[in-house]
Amino acid sequence: MHTSPPRLRRTENFLTAVHHGKKEEKVAVERRRLHVLKALKKLHIEADKAPVVAVLGSGGGLRAHIACLGVLSEMKEQGLLDAVTYLAGVSGSTWAISSLYTSDGDMEAVEADLRHQFSRQEWDLAKSLQKTIQAARSENYSLTDFWAYLVISKQTRELPESHLSNMKKPVEEGTLPYPIFAAIDNDLQPSWQEAKAQETWFEFTPHHAGFPALGAYVSITHFGSKFKKGRLVRTHPERDLSFLRGLWGSALGNTEVNRNYIFDQLRNLLTLRDLWRRTVAGVKNVGRLIFAPLLRLQQSLQRERPALEDEGGEPNYNWLTEMLENWTRTSLEKQKQPDEDPESKGSVSDLWDFVRKTGICASKWEWGTTHNFLYKHGGIRDKTMSSRKHLHLVDAGLAINTPFPLVLPPTREVDLILSFDFSAGDPFETIRATTDYCRRHKIPFPHVEEAKLDLWSKAPASCYILKEETGPVVMHFPLFNTDACGDNIEAWSDTYDTFKLADTYTLDVVMPLLALAKMNVRENKKNILREMRHAAMLYYPKRYTQSCSLV
Repeated sequence: MHTSPPRLRRTENFLTAVHHGKKEEKVAVERRRLHVLKALKKLHIEADKAPVVAVLGSGGGLRAHIACLGVLSEMKEQGLLDAVTYLAGVSGSTWAISSLYTSDGDMEAVEADLRHQFSRQEWDLAKSLQKTIQAARSENYSLTDFWAYLVISKQTRELPESHLSNMKKPVEEGTLPYPIFAAIDNDLQPSWQEAKAQETWFEFTPHHAGFPALGAYVSITHFGSKFKKGRLVRTHPERDLSFLRGLWGSALGNTEVNRNYIFDQLRNLLTLRDLWRRTVAGVKNVGRLIFAPLLRLQQSLQRERPALEDEGGEPNYNWLTEMLENWTRTSLEKQKQPDEDPESKGSVSDLWDFVRKTGICASKWEWGTTHNFLYKHGGIRDKTMSSRKHLHLVDAGLAINTPFPLVLPPTREVDLILSFDFSAGDPFETIRATTDYCRRHKIPFPHVEEAKLDLWSKAPASCYILKEETGPVVMHFPLFNTDACGDNIEAWSDTYDTFKLADTYTLDVVMPLLALAKMNVRENKKNILREMRHAAMLYYPKRYTQSCSLV
């Protein structure tokens, strides 16, 4: 219990949140460097000071999750992960990275869990629904809650209830790399599209959450709490990892794919008699109970709210009409529910509130709603940041599908970046996007001619080394490459489509992908060690770019 509300304080020209989140990161990184030095020695690399190595995982849904697990597992096996200072991810990779910490770094246990999860077609829908209905009681409920508990939990077959702050112990002891999880501020998308605005990017760590470009952070335990003028006015519980995974991975498909999937889920939920018997008390007729209020909701939305637009720019309410028609077609026998134990976790009003709020959020396409901790803070020059009561945080893959912008700031002093790209499409799109971002903001980053990137993308090798005279060295590893896949890259990509549902991921589909990701690390171990050695010597040769396969 705190005795006085925390305040934002001015430090140089930046705002930084209470609890000294960045200071805690700096202390943790310094301790990590001691472990890195020991790891380098085991790898026969001598160094007076540990170089800062960052491993990045791109987005890519369940494919990225499984492949990233393979990368982390093999790096652990080869002794390479112990030489890494930062571990950062976007979208599906964040699911894998968080699993490393919830298992205390035991990748054998993580792999065992993965095999168990995908050796069966089980998913605790009742528990996921209970979590969603509970989340709908919040004033800041959005589609991210629905997505987290009813989509991502099904994709990964996990529903972790731990928190980011639970990761502090191994991170502060330096036994695991410092993790960074990426998101973007969706309200700033126009600024991103126009000028690749740096303040669009938002990060989460075990200590803080906030805007690196502003130097504005809040303690991770207070992320989601209500602030005004720099003072904490209402405390909310820390959000669990299940919710954050949904926030970090909320762009598995395009808007149309996501929208259809959400409403398919909603339509199907109300036909599951046994499910409601377990989760909602006193429900006798779900279809009739919900239909009339939702019909009124549809009419209200048509009058008062902008809807999703069709291709011609006209409001489109087909999603709600189809949903309602589906429910009325549900047989009375299926709709009828027995009386329930009054101590059941849910209630009829909870059910209605959940469906109503989900419908409204879908009509507005509202994602990632959370209290803005910078609201009405007088020290913020940019009123766009301080005038909003809420932030809307979404998948960073909507900007750049890998978290380069979060490890490139000079305060993190990164010497070597291992970029693992799990894209099903062009594996160099993230390099193009990052090059453009860095050019606009005068950030050192290796430049590669567009013609060369086009050539590489036609038949990608397993690794590329990109260097300039200044800035970090970048090693880029396409998941699907000619070294591992031969001429079958397209077949591999089709098998592991980004939005392919978890039901299609059986163990015989999961294990080859895991093995492929491991092989890419194993086959490039010598290249990684060589660049680690160069970084340890603070050696940067003259600018060159080349495929590892040609070294």
